[in-house]
Formats: sequence, structure tokens, C-alpha cells
Amino acid sequence: MPRTAETANFKLQQFQLTAGQFNHTMIRIKDPKKSLNFYMNILGMDLMSTLPFDDFTLYFLAYNHDGVELTPEQKEKARFSREGVLELTHNHGTESDPNFQGYASGNSEPGRGFGHIAISVPNIEEACARFESLGVPFKKKLTEGKMKNIAFMLDPDGYWVEVVPGVLKF
Repeated sequence: MPRTAETANFKLQQFQLTAGQFNHTMIRIKDPKKSLNFYMNILGMDLMSTLPFDDFTLYFLAYNHDGVELTPEQKEKARFSREGVLELTHNHGTESDPNFQGYASGNSEPGRGFGHIAISVPNIEEACARFESLGVPFKKKLTEGKMKNIAFMLDPDGYWVEVVPGVLKF
């Protein structure tokens, strides 16, 4: 799916290491249809590859900043040779299990630890207005709290997604 004009400059924020590069972050998801819709259609990420196994499936997503549409083979080849990849792990059956309690987001007990992923956007006001118009739930809107230059959205599994401007001023 080609990126939309609204998401063309969104980036997954990750740290560059001097001895290599930070390749990916993995989070577990309950329902791949909902999560893939969020990360691809709302955040504008591309599906780089899918690896199905008997009990689980891995989905690798990233932003395409090359300006050209990559073939599935090029996406697969680039999966471990680039930075800023998000791996979604779906354990089969969770999407239809009425007793499934979900995963710990890392921001509350039990499981406090992991906090959030972050994307940078060229115009945070426009991006947040778009997210609101699409019905994305927010943990913290731009107008809330002390820091008026960042926002936190919630993905379908309750993971926090920080939205920051391309240049963050404190």
C-alpha cells in the first residue's frame, strides 16, 4: 500500500548505535487485522514481510523513505539491514479467545517496564487532528499536561505511541 500524503514524513524514532544499528522492536498483538490497520492505514507504515509459523505469525513494518515502491523481495531483503522496524507478534487464537486478557502495555501493573514507541511527524498539530478524526484514542492530547508539544495515542492493544514533532523543543 503506498503511503498517503498525510503519513509520507512519519518516522519511527529509534536510536543509532555507534557499533551497529538498532533494527527492530517487537510487541505482541491480539488481533492482526486491527493492529495492521492501525500501523499501516493510520500511521502509514509499510508491511515489509510476514513470517507465518504454526502457533504464531510475525509481521514486520517500517516506513519507506526511499520514494519508490519496493517489491516484496526488496522489502524482505531490507528487513534486517535497516533501522526503525516494528515487529508485531500474533499468537494464533488470541483474536477469538473470549477469556484472553490482553497484553501488559508496560505502563501499569502488572508488567510495568516497557513504556512506548514513538513516531515523529512534520506537523504535530495536523497529525494529531488527523488521528482524532480517525477515532484514534489518546492517552494524552497536545492540549493536556505540562508538555504541549507531544501526544500519546493508544494502539488497538493499549500500547502507547508517542507523537513528537520532527524537532522537539523543551
